Amino acid sequence: AAMMAAAVARRGRLGREGRASLCSFLLGASVAALPLLLGSSPALLAAPGLRGRLALALHVAGVNAALLLLYPRPLYKIAVRACFLGFAFGCGLLLSAGRSAWRHFGWYMCSLSLFHYSEYLVTAINNPRSLSLDSFLLNHSFEYNLAALSSWVEFTLEKLFFPELKQITWLSTVGLLMVIFGDCLRKAAMLTAGSNFNHIVQNEKSDTHTLVTSGVYGWFRHPSYVGWFYWSIGTQVLLCNPICVVGYALASWRFFRERIEEEEITLIHFFGEEYLEYKRKVPSGLPFIRGVKLEL
Repeated sequence: AAMMAAAVARRGRLGREGRASLCSFLLGASVAALPLLLGSSPALLAAPGLRGRLALALHVAGVNAALLLLYPRPLYKIAVRACFLGFAFGCGLLLSAGRSAWRHFGWYMCSLSLFHYSEYLVTAINNPRSLSLDSFLLNHSFEYNLAALSSWVEFTLEKLFFPELKQITWLSTVGLLMVIFGDCLRKAAMLTAGSNFNHIVQNEKSDTHTLVTSGVYGWFRHPSYVGWFYWSIGTQVLLCNPICVVGYALASWRFFRERIEEEEITLIHFFGEEYLEYKRKVPSGLPFIRGVKLEL
């Protein structure tokens, strides 16, 4: 958060899309304050009874009505997505504050929602010209959505049949640390690259496109992919999902191997010998992935 605040100060004020998204995210996250307003336990979501459910429903309805009044339709589309992610983050905080079996899933909800929202916010800071609804990465791909659904199904089934597996706090803590490291590394890469970073691999070099080799790019050639790789695996370690840990590791490794090879062909075309020299000096950062192989 401090890193993003410094970037905002350095690059100037957020545009109206960024401001709308930030206000909406915080508005959605305000659900975490419901226990204070109701004078009830923070474990609002895990507790039985209708009082907490009714409060959540009224909060969602009230916030959505406020967004409809505040923003015209183009901005409302941004606001409602940011608000949804904020609401998920706030619900994750409520689950995390309790002592129920869903506590670690609350950590996961916070991690997942913050990851997707910060993708949009950092893009709004760095490269507002490329900003779109797709910058939230909520509709990244069918495979990504299927992987997320699979992790929820595995967690739920194992919680029902092997509840003790979901209470290994030290393992979930390791996963949370992996998530924090991975997301911080990815956002550091995005902020360091500035307007050079884009969620879509570029096939044409713009006038402002430069080769970034400083900061975290001095550690790895593809720090944003390294961060995402360990973040994705970390989410499954956090959930204590043994099947998805293996599945995510294999699927992510294959995806990033292909993505890096595709991107490096473009980078060699853009920067020629300058990139080849950088490639020789700096590793990709991902295990057993060397990048595109050149025929001599």
